[in-house]
Amino acid sequence: MNSQKTRIGIIGAGIQGVCCGLFLLKKGFIVTLFDKDEPGDSSASYGNAGHFSPYASIPLNRPDFLTDIPAMLMSSTGPLALKWNYVPKMIPWFLKFIKNCSTKNMMHTAKYMHQILDLALPAYDELFEEIDISGLVEKKGIMYIWNNQNLKSREFEINVRDKIGAEQQLLNKQEIHDLEPNIKKIYHAGVFYKKARHARNPKKILLKLFDLFIKKGGKFKKNNIEIINFSNEKPIIKSTENSFNFDKILITCGAFSKKLTDQMNEKIPLDTERGYHIHFKGYDHLVSRPVVFLNRAFGITPMEQGLRVVGTVEFGGLDNPLSKSRINNLVNNAKFMLDGLPQHEDEWLGFRPTLPDYLPIIGPSKNYKNVFYSFGHHHLGWTLGAISGKIVSNMIANENTNLDLKPYSSQRFA
Repeated sequence: MNSQKTRIGIIGAGIQGVCCGLFLLKKGFIVTLFDKDEPGDSSASYGNAGHFSPYASIPLNRPDFLTDIPAMLMSSTGPLALKWNYVPKMIPWFLKFIKNCSTKNMMHTAKYMHQILDLALPAYDELFEEIDISGLVEKKGIMYIWNNQNLKSREFEINVRDKIGAEQQLLNKQEIHDLEPNIKKIYHAGVFYKKARHARNPKKILLKLFDLFIKKGGKFKKNNIEIINFSNEKPIIKSTENSFNFDKILITCGAFSKKLTDQMNEKIPLDTERGYHIHFKGYDHLVSRPVVFLNRAFGITPMEQGLRVVGTVEFGGLDNPLSKSRINNLVNNAKFMLDGLPQHEDEWLGFRPTLPDYLPIIGPSKNYKNVFYSFGHHHLGWTLGAISGKIVSNMIANENTNLDLKPYSSQRFA
C-alpha cells in the first residue's frame, strides 16, 4: 500500500482516535480526525481514573461475579447499579454476558487482554518520547486493598494473575500502612502493582498528544459524523452539513460506536457501563498513588484537579441523566477510606464501551474492507490507547503485528 497518498478518516478524537492517528502518521498516511466535540471535552478520556494498568487482565465475565450480582444490586454502597427503565434494552447484552461467565471464557479473555496489556506501556513510551509529560505521569504503582469479606474472590484474582504472568506483590496490613499511612485501617490485605503508572491529568496528556498529531500534519474537523456511505468501496462519511471522502476510515467512538457499526450491517453487542467521578480539590496529597478498595469497587487517584474518586458500574444507556445516588455513594465511600475530606466538587458521568466477552474490537469490519474499528475497551480504554493505535495502524498498512488478533475481531459476533 502507498501510504503516502492513502487518506484515512478517524471518527472519534478521544485517546483511541488520537493514538491511532499518531501511529498512522508515523507510517506516512494522510489522517483526519473527526469529533462532535473538541478533544478531551468531558469524554471518557477526560474523566477516567487515570490508571495505566498493565496487570488488569481479569474481566468481569467470571463465574463468581454472577453469584455476587444480587448482593451488589441490593447494597446501598455496592458498585453495581441499574437504571430500571433500561433493563428491557440490555437483556440481549446481559444474556450474552452470562454465556461468557464460564471459567473457560474468562480465561480466554484474560489471556488475550494480557497479550495487549503487556505491550501497553512500551507503546505509550514511543509517543511520550515526543512530548513533555513532566509531572503528568507518575510511576509509583497502583495498590488494591480489601477487607476480610469475600476473600475467595480475592484469592481467585491473585491466582489467575499468577497463571497469566502478571507481576504483583501481596501486602499485609503493615505494608499497606507504610505505603499509604492516611488510609483508615479498613483493610485486611492488599496487592501492589509496581509497574503500573497513573496520570496526574488525563486531559492534559490527551491534548499534548493531540497537539503532536496536528504538529505532525494531522487534521481535525469538528463534525458530528452520522452517516457512512460508499462509492466504489471507498467510504464517504457525512455530518448534517458536510461530507468527506476517504480511502479508509477508522471508528473509535467508544460507547457511541454502535450507531455507526449498525450501518455496516454488523450486529455488534456494544453497551455502556456508566462510570462516575468527583473531586476533593486540594486533597491529592493524602495518597501517593491510586488506591482501589475492592469490596466497594471504587478508587481514589491523586490528580492536579485534586483527589479524584471514581467508581460504579451502572447500566443505563447513553441517554439517562446522572444518578445523584451514585454520586452520594462515591462521597460516602471516599469518607469511609479517608478522614477530613471537604465538600466534593465536579460531579461527572462518563461511558465505558463494553462488549459481553470483555474483549475490545480491534481490526477490520466484517463486511467492508476499508472500514476498521478500535473500541469496546471497557475500563481499559485509557491503558490500551497507544497499543490499540499501534496494532490497528499495522493492520491498515498490511504489516505483521506478530500477535494473534483473531480474538479481537468483530467476526466473533457474526
